[in-house]
Amino acid sequence: MKISLSWLAEYVDLTLSPEALAHGLTMAGLEVEKVEDRFARLDTVLAAHIVSVAPHPAGGKLTVCGVDAGRGVMSVVCGAENAVPGLVAALALPGTVLADGTVVEEGSVRGVPSPAMLCSAAELGLGEDASGLLALAPETAPGTPVNKAFGLSDSVFELNVTPNRADCLSFLGVAREVAALCGTRVRRPAIALPAGGEPISDLTGVEIKAPKLCPRYVARLLKGVTVGPSPFWLADRLRSVGLRPINNIVDVTNFVMMETGQPLHAFDFDLLSEHRIVVRTGEPGEAFTTLDGRSVTLTSENLMICDGVKPVALAGVMGGQNSEIGPSTQNVLIESAHFSPMSVRKTAKRLGYHTDASHRFERGTDPDGASLACARAAQLMLATAGGTVAEGECDAYPLPFTPRRVVLSTAVVNRHLGTALTRQEIAELLAAIDIPTEPIEGDELAAMQPSFRPDIGRSEDLVEEVARLYGYDKIPVTAPNFPMEAPPPDPAAIFSADVRRIACGMGFFEAVNFSFMAANAPDLLNIPEGDPRRRMLPVANPLAADEAVMRTSLVPGILKTVAFNMSQQNRDLRLFEAGKVFLTVSGELLPNEPEMLVLALSGCRPRSWHSKDAPQDFYDAKGAAEGLISALGIRNALFEKLPAAETCYFRPGRAARVLANGSTLGRVGEIRRDVLSRFGVKQPVFLVEMDMEALFAALPEKISYSPLPKFPSVARDLTLVLSRSVPAAIVCDKARELATEWLESVDVFDVYEKKPNTDGKKSLSLRLVYRAADRTLTDAAVNLAQEKITSELLFAFDATLSGT
Repeated sequence: MKISLSWLAEYVDLTLSPEALAHGLTMAGLEVEKVEDRFARLDTVLAAHIVSVAPHPAGGKLTVCGVDAGRGVMSVVCGAENAVPGLVAALALPGTVLADGTVVEEGSVRGVPSPAMLCSAAELGLGEDASGLLALAPETAPGTPVNKAFGLSDSVFELNVTPNRADCLSFLGVAREVAALCGTRVRRPAIALPAGGEPISDLTGVEIKAPKLCPRYVARLLKGVTVGPSPFWLADRLRSVGLRPINNIVDVTNFVMMETGQPLHAFDFDLLSEHRIVVRTGEPGEAFTTLDGRSVTLTSENLMICDGVKPVALAGVMGGQNSEIGPSTQNVLIESAHFSPMSVRKTAKRLGYHTDASHRFERGTDPDGASLACARAAQLMLATAGGTVAEGECDAYPLPFTPRRVVLSTAVVNRHLGTALTRQEIAELLAAIDIPTEPIEGDELAAMQPSFRPDIGRSEDLVEEVARLYGYDKIPVTAPNFPMEAPPPDPAAIFSADVRRIACGMGFFEAVNFSFMAANAPDLLNIPEGDPRRRMLPVANPLAADEAVMRTSLVPGILKTVAFNMSQQNRDLRLFEAGKVFLTVSGELLPNEPEMLVLALSGCRPRSWHSKDAPQDFYDAKGAAEGLISALGIRNALFEKLPAAETCYFRPGRAARVLANGSTLGRVGEIRRDVLSRFGVKQPVFLVEMDMEALFAALPEKISYSPLPKFPSVARDLTLVLSRSVPAAIVCDKARELATEWLESVDVFDVYEKKPNTDGKKSLSLRLVYRAADRTLTDAAVNLAQEKITSELLFAFDATLSGT
């Protein structure tokens, strides 16, 4: 929003300098982004004494003038009749922007070089006279900029008006704020229309069929107007705020919009079928051509201004070609309406429009100001285009504005702001911006919402007004008065962070994917019917087809990440992701959101100078799971073969279930090749999938520590021949149960299933380590303990010793 101070001064006395005013408006919430002098463009237009005038060699009315602009005499081609020696004229140097937007360039005219341009008042935007050169005072020194010679200066503020302050999208609205800053009063233009015209009710009418979208529509009629160029003062006002003059009728509507904030539209009355206005919604599929020549297709959500037969304007956005003002227009119908902000916003956004009118209507205009703006436009059109005005106005107002009554407590204001204002001081501050109040019981004020402030609806809004009017810089700085107590840390959040830290420490890189997946992801993973992971929650407005549902597993996301890395030639991968999955629950509005962890390994192990490339395999994945479990302090976890019915996306026989305390913590295994191919992965991938909640539940209540051993250990090896169906973990657990206090560890160091073992048998080699905390163990003591454990294991598993 641009504000010319010379124009603003018509409505309010400016007692502050432009710099002080810009600071005051900014501190009051109307940020002044830029201040510029609109006549600064005339810095390159210099006073030039015409020294000589000679006919142009090519003949005609052109002359070649020798001019002195303080830089020596130069030759300039000119066609003005008043170009005579001794005249002090305005010379525009190359780069000057003229009033119509033309940029002066150095060139030649009919073969004669002309490095600059002698200008008329109209060309410089300093008047209407275009018949001759602009004459300056004879005593003006050559080279003096024209703006300084005439004392021209007009500061233009560029305001950043927030969406809630639609009242400040007008000169009168800004004048109200300036009056509050300067302690002056706003001067509103006097409006008086001649009486005696034909009653408007005999000539036209207004019917509103969509009152919720158009609560008010005001119309006035002018007859016998003459459409033509605007007078200089009107065109100059529009140019000062960046608007292009068109003709006197259209320019008046733009002038009044800038003055009052009320967008207007002018129709050629003779082009309106049945000479009446009907406000209705569009018919689906109905076509309409706007003023800019675009053909749009309407829907039932588009509010339209129509005559008795057809649409003639997009309400609040743009008029139509079929009723626009033209040179032959004689009768004009002026529209001044109040439209629903939401309706205008939907229409403008859907059709891709953003006009000065829609910008204001979208933020909310003043419903009670529509009649005054219409009368003001009629007044100015009579003054600039002549004609007569019909008596009265058409004012359809089916839903009158009802102001809110807002109660404000003085104590609440002071508590929020840290001030000590009295009720009277608060009332005076609000009165300065035309918000009336009256005292009621206690320390309270009752304020009535003005029709031009749709953003005021509760006491907090008035507290904000008091704060900015009083001055943010006057509000004392105080420390907040509340206890600074940090909440206790969330154990689950700490655990989740620990898991991520451990995974990173094991050489894994974290992947972060969207919480969505494709609707067919369970099919890609071979998840059977009835599995909870098939209970998917659809996304209301998905970003893409492969993100149509909330994820029920982290596996699709991590496999997509693996495929992407491989497409970038990054084939040796150790990735992990931790996050929630979403499982719908029958009869419940919200899904369950358990947190899961997945680790993916593919390609070769990390390279080293002393080792060859070796592909990662199942045991690397199992080792990662063991490392995570061990780092979390879970000591009694075991791995067992995953039943074929639960393998899904794991290869049968190459997958294991991870257990602890009888609960399943997760699964480890190699991904099936058909699943990998569906995700575009062309090399083996091994996966660890863990339930974070089950891991958290398996954590030991206490973590115990013991001092480093002082005495040496003694190791004994034991090889048992037993059934292949007996898991090694069961044998190790049994050995630990039988152990004396000296047994420190039991580990498997070899499994052999070939001959000389008979079918169904295997050799299982264990290493048992003994250590005493208080002495060095003797061989006799260790042998006795070893014999006891051996005999019990042989009996428990129907085993024999190797070689017997």
